[in-house]
Amino acid sequence: MPELPEVETVRRGLAPVLVGHSFKRVEQRRADLRFPLPQNFGARLRGRKVVSLERRGKYLIAHLSGGEVLLMHLGMSGRFTVHVPAKPGKTAGGRVSTAQSHANPKHDHVVFHMEQGAVVTYNDPRRFGFMLLIPAPELAHHPLMQGLGVEPLGPELTPDYLARRAAGKAVDLKAFLSDQRIVAGLGNIYVCEALFRAGLAPTRPAANLARKDGRPREHARRLAGALRAVLKDAVAAGGSSLRDYRRADGALGEFQHAFTVYDREDQACVRPGCRGTVRRIVQGGRATFLCPKCQR
Repeated sequence: MPELPEVETVRRGLAPVLVGHSFKRVEQRRADLRFPLPQNFGARLRGRKVVSLERRGKYLIAHLSGGEVLLMHLGMSGRFTVHVPAKPGKTAGGRVSTAQSHANPKHDHVVFHMEQGAVVTYNDPRRFGFMLLIPAPELAHHPLMQGLGVEPLGPELTPDYLARRAAGKAVDLKAFLSDQRIVAGLGNIYVCEALFRAGLAPTRPAANLARKDGRPREHARRLAGALRAVLKDAVAAGGSSLRDYRRADGALGEFQHAFTVYDREDQACVRPGCRGTVRRIVQGGRATFLCPKCQR
């Protein structure tokens, strides 16, 4: 499933063709994705302008003129691709996302035709993604939004916050960081990578981030810095492309080439001076990658 860096990369790719522009026509090629598409979906979008496009955790949120928001989630395999028409006077054809050559068109489920000519196609083979229309005043209280944790790239993610949320918890660090109610947008890849950078074992009890008086331990300080750093690096690299994910312009993400532990089972640890070997364990039914020698 795309995590924060991938969703943020998609948001940045879509913003230039969506924000400030109106929907001219919407093709709805099936009735549902993970959930049924909103009733009269195309008619409700037609003529609406996208005022802003935000990301919250793993969600994309398009604020529309008229007082509604379009809430979107990529699910496991969803991707947006963009076709931008040629400018007047040029003989060359429009710029087409190269992702189209890698996505089966039978899975093109929703197509946005924008008033300036751009075409944005949502392709989703597994159909775990979804799109909802929600009145703007109700967004914060919607079940999908209510209770989301802090944004890890925002100012709220501090050692004190991590210690406060971890105090007394019996779960391990991997489960703690993967809980969207604590930190929004993290998943398997970036939890593994951040814990490696922080030198912390994913099996360590989350409660160890806090002292008995609730103040953060040094572990919490290292972890907060590692989370922020790995996510910034991943966003700068356009996210990680392992299976389905591609950027809105069709290009692959590049951060998979910088993995330190994720998907590197039996390879040598990259930390200078460490002679450990990356191991794969299973936590909560998901693979976890770590160096047992330098992650304690």
